[in-house]
Amino acid sequence: MAVLVASDLDRTLIYSPTALALTMPDARAPRLLCVEVHESRPLSFMTETAAGLLTDLGDAAVFVPTTTRTRKQYQRINLPGPAPEYVICANGGHILVDGVTDRDWHARVTARLADECAPLEEIRDHMAATADPAWVRKHRVAEDLFAYLVVERELLPEDWVKELAVWAENRGWTVSLQGRKIYAVPKPLTKSAALREVARRTGAELTLAAGDSLLDADLLLAADRGWRPGHGELAEAGWAAPAVTALPERGVLAGERILREFLKECRG
Repeated sequence: MAVLVASDLDRTLIYSPTALALTMPDARAPRLLCVEVHESRPLSFMTETAAGLLTDLGDAAVFVPTTTRTRKQYQRINLPGPAPEYVICANGGHILVDGVTDRDWHARVTARLADECAPLEEIRDHMAATADPAWVRKHRVAEDLFAYLVVERELLPEDWVKELAVWAENRGWTVSLQGRKIYAVPKPLTKSAALREVARRTGAELTLAAGDSLLDADLLLAADRGWRPGHGELAEAGWAAPAVTALPERGVLAGERILREFLKECRG
């Protein structure tokens, strides 16, 4: 049976130094493998055990990294195992096939966004006008599809995020807080739509998924089975669904557990 595994990356399978703090005391920390370096700095890690499991998974299923990262940000990552034939980037805005953007898919996505939600410029301008420079470090637009801020979490007013979410909801956009980033993403821009397209192309009979954030909820619901770690937006909200398992593990060890669950399903 053809199995497709679509997994979020950051804080699901790979972890920044900040996210590693979710794991356990230093004395019990597992051995780590660096899978991303940027400007000569190590940025993302997984356990050595998880790296071995991911290599096994690449041989057992069609593994599709599924991320909100831009294509350029994704290409910094060096995952163990076979190079994926398909990658979903920019929250579903791009499907890479053997590393190359599928232009037809991207054109379909952008046409839908133009029809169904407020323009990116309106969202970006509102975020720039209402965010306080005291806690904003960067304003970014990703792939001309969505916007995000890099913030100082300890200074970020919780009410500001809630107010932005309500304002964006009325314009067809979703707001998600992940680590130090606040994302504003058009509702039609989804990982689930891209998952269904890749499943159609591969003829997958079983789809599996994992993710930790609000932007992963539709992905988890679209798959036949899903898993979420014990940390992240979904865990904090107590989010649950019938075919989605809420795991107790937090931090980098959750990545290990998710990969074990994927392999268990693939091997029947």
